[in-house]
Amino acid sequence: MSEPWPTGVTEIQPNRVAVRGYDIASLMGGVSFGSAVYLILLGELPDEKTGRLMDAILVSSIDHGATPPSALAARTVASTGATLSASVAAGIMSINRRHGGAIESCARTLGSVVALHRTGMTMDEAAAHVLEDLQAAGERMPGFGHRVHTDDPRTSRLFELAAAAGVDADGKAHIGAARAVERAFAAKGKALPINVDGALGAILSELGFPPEVMNGLFMIARTPGLVAHVSEEQTRMKPMRKIDPTNHVYDGPRGRTAPGA
Repeated sequence: MSEPWPTGVTEIQPNRVAVRGYDIASLMGGVSFGSAVYLILLGELPDEKTGRLMDAILVSSIDHGATPPSALAARTVASTGATLSASVAAGIMSINRRHGGAIESCARTLGSVVALHRTGMTMDEAAAHVLEDLQAAGERMPGFGHRVHTDDPRTSRLFELAAAAGVDADGKAHIGAARAVERAFAAKGKALPINVDGALGAILSELGFPPEVMNGLFMIARTPGLVAHVSEEQTRMKPMRKIDPTNHVYDGPRGRTAPGA
């Protein structure tokens, strides 16, 4: 018999499930989903404020309408009569470098700014240098600007909650790097504010998440939205319809106020 291979994620015993050493029944009703995601990915439970920030991170990316590639892919497959799992999987498979993956790409690029800063450059000098390198390579800076929003409403709220959790721009390198990149764009006369992906890339870096799992966090957050789109497609729309990505109109409830807002 071969030696057992190791895993440090979850232990299963008869009548017991332990996630990172915590009995799952004790976690249920005791910690939020965001805190549980933090636990399973980083191995420890966050403090209360960081747990609240994690909840906000997941809520911020739960959906962005019917036009993103993942929603369109999920709806298109759902329109054929495919199962929920196949339809949602199609949406998940559409989350890559240029959709959702901008979080990881931004985090890595901000890491380059931070690395240069630590060699003795000011953060502004490092940001300008990295932008020049990207431009020379014909690449765009991920996490800045938006095809719909000129002031992404999710960004300021995420930074507000990050500050409340002690993850603020004053002493945190990646958030400081993001602000420096924003200033570098403004200095060039091309204002490109930080979007939700940029905010997430900076904040998740400060929380200690490795860049390679950040795309996964976006998938976790977006899955409920994809389930909603698939369900709506199969209950409200005709099968095998031609889906125009821009010719749709929202007809749901409006003007609601969230608790505590």
